Amino acid sequence: MGPACAGSRKPEARQRRLLSPSAAVFGTMRGLGPGLTARRLLPLRFPPRPPGPRLASGQATGALERAMDELLRRAVPPTPAYELREKTPAPAEGQCADFVSFYGGLAETAERAELLGRLARGFGVDHGQVAEQSAGVLQLRQQQREAAVLLQAEDRLRYALVPRYRGLFHHISKLDGGVRFLVQLRADLLEAQALKLVEGPDVREMNGVLKGMLSEWFSSGFLNLERVTWHSPCEVLQKISEAEAVHPVKNWMDMKRRVGPYRRCYFFSHCSTPGEPLVVLHVALTGDISSNIQAIVKECPPSETEEKNRIAAAIFYSISLTQQGLQGVELGTFLIKRVVKELQREFPHLGVFSSLSPIPGFTKWLLGLLNSQVKDHGRNELFTDSECKEISEITGGPTNETLKLLLSSSEWVQSETLVRALQTPLMRLCAWYLYGEKHRGYALNPVANFHLQNGAVLWRINWMADVSLKGITGSCGLMANYRYFLEETGPNSTSYLGSKNIKASEQVLSLVAQFQKNSKL
Repeated sequence: MGPACAGSRKPEARQRRLLSPSAAVFGTMRGLGPGLTARRLLPLRFPPRPPGPRLASGQATGALERAMDELLRRAVPPTPAYELREKTPAPAEGQCADFVSFYGGLAETAERAELLGRLARGFGVDHGQVAEQSAGVLQLRQQQREAAVLLQAEDRLRYALVPRYRGLFHHISKLDGGVRFLVQLRADLLEAQALKLVEGPDVREMNGVLKGMLSEWFSSGFLNLERVTWHSPCEVLQKISEAEAVHPVKNWMDMKRRVGPYRRCYFFSHCSTPGEPLVVLHVALTGDISSNIQAIVKECPPSETEEKNRIAAAIFYSISLTQQGLQGVELGTFLIKRVVKELQREFPHLGVFSSLSPIPGFTKWLLGLLNSQVKDHGRNELFTDSECKEISEITGGPTNETLKLLLSSSEWVQSETLVRALQTPLMRLCAWYLYGEKHRGYALNPVANFHLQNGAVLWRINWMADVSLKGITGSCGLMANYRYFLEETGPNSTSYLGSKNIKASEQVLSLVAQFQKNSKL
């Protein structure tokens, strides 16, 4: 039986899509949340214009490059003189629409990357103007001119620092579907950078400018919080199932559990795309802080009717960004804060808030350590002598070499003896990975960094908390709880962002101390 929504029966094709959700994931979003990943859920609908040129294999690129240059000369508005900045009319809507149409006709990633690279390099800041205005500001400061003159000179400098392509983005945003187009354009830019199709400081600068504009357009004041239930429209339930990148939805009944009793599902939509999920948060309402995901996504609720006295904790167990173009925009942080307030209104007695988060990258990090020690003449600095002996007796081979092979697959969990032997060393190694491994002074793990930035406490590491194939291969089955003590999140966030201090529980700190005692990294 499907969801109770408009139309009692759904097309078979739609049912098949839900039974086999798309796996086209664009990659983990650094700093956005527990396994936060992006999917293309909002396909662009370009204006119905003739498609732009495409580059066939082996065809000379000259014609396409000339077409790109001509397009950019027409579409990117010149920067008016400072004195005329408020009197210059906006470019014709058709010029921006031509850019959108041309871009939509570029079928190849490399072609889109080439156009974006030309836009970044050729239509950025006029460095000569910046130098001239900077010199003027310095001269006025030396002359100690009155404040009004100096402020106007600084305003001229700010004006000169605005890249030309920002005007193009600004005018595109006013088109019907323009904001959606720019979200997709940034997703293409990020993909091109990841593939190294386009590189350099100009490209990074354009990405930063576009991210800043999207951050303004997608600020919390323009976002709508919506709850998903089994009575939500079929299209919304379908999109939510496809967006779930952390713990994939298997079928309709699985989806029904995730939006049913003792569960909550919320998403943010934007005024430019009403009803379209941008970021999705799944919450379990439980009696205590969950230590494994199986109890949340596989077990049925205790009853079909919620009993408030059974609910003592809210567990954020999945948060997924649906648009890679919004990577780095603080949607996840805003969503958690809004959902906490929503839950407090619904359950005034609710006081425990925690995540149950995956630990992406832990297995890869551990395999890297094992590999380096295997190459270094079998050096062992990860395990104690007694642990090495026990593991070798179970596996029948040298510890590092054998574990390197075993942890590359999920087969090792079939041995209960090996699972017990690895629990103590892997728990302390994981604690160090989350607490001690850093990137520019902050937590290396992106999920940890996200929650710590929000002011959460690294509260508990859980053994065999995710026994799915993804959980075993990605993090050796380990998961972490990041607990939100609401009165402390502000000071904790300030301490982490300012002084890079990680607030952790006694369990985590004890495991870190064991690592420092028994390992020699």
